[in-house]
Amino acid sequence: MFFILSKTLHFLLMPFIWVLLLLIFAALLRSAKWRRLSLVGALGILFLFSNPFLANEAWRAWEVEAMPVEDVKHYDVAVILTGVTAFREDIPDRIHTHKGADRFLHPLQLYRMGKIDKFLIAGGSGRVLAGAVAEAEQIERVLLLANVPKEDILIEGNSRNTRENAKNTAKLVEQHPEWKNLLLVTSAFHMRRSAACFQKAGVKASAFSTDFNASERRFTPDETIIPSVSAFSGWHLLIHEVTGFIVYKVLGYC
Repeated sequence: MFFILSKTLHFLLMPFIWVLLLLIFAALLRSAKWRRLSLVGALGILFLFSNPFLANEAWRAWEVEAMPVEDVKHYDVAVILTGVTAFREDIPDRIHTHKGADRFLHPLQLYRMGKIDKFLIAGGSGRVLAGAVAEAEQIERVLLLANVPKEDILIEGNSRNTRENAKNTAKLVEQHPEWKNLLLVTSAFHMRRSAACFQKAGVKASAFSTDFNASERRFTPDETIIPSVSAFSGWHLLIHEVTGFIVYKVLGYC
């Protein structure tokens, strides 16, 4: 039930949906005052959320900063959270990745540098309906193609959200008392909620953020005043994550 509700909330938190609803109200409402307010609201949302400078400032405030690779000490296991692959029934002969592929590419770099010994990939399918291959299995395939020995890869393919990632990982960690140092790897925007959930589950791990949306400040016209479609769409992800963090806190998940 929680999984279904989270998917519904994900849809309702889209700024695009807000604009669409306000435009529908403007077309259907009889009151000239409320039609005008609906149009002004739609234009205000478009103007505010399409500003690239404001979007970048919001990302900079929320995302957990990067740990320099040179500062990464030796870790027994890198816990990689999924959410970056897509299963395609029509093209099943390859792995399809999203923007967040850094979640497994950066740990692979650390592995080649001898900074981590093993991978623990946590995550099942993100689909509402069953049938897709677990994301942990898909990322395992990528690591195997990169010549990582199978004995250095463990997968947990049942969890469908961050809380389950943490709880299921905690069970695996209990089975391996030799794991003393863990590195938690996920996207920078997702690290706050992830780290809090893992701490709540009793898993001590250092945070290694990847897949950054924030960038350095620039004051050129295209970075300050020219509207950006990517800035507008990025707000959906940020609002969803901040809301998810708050909901998890209220429910005691993290």
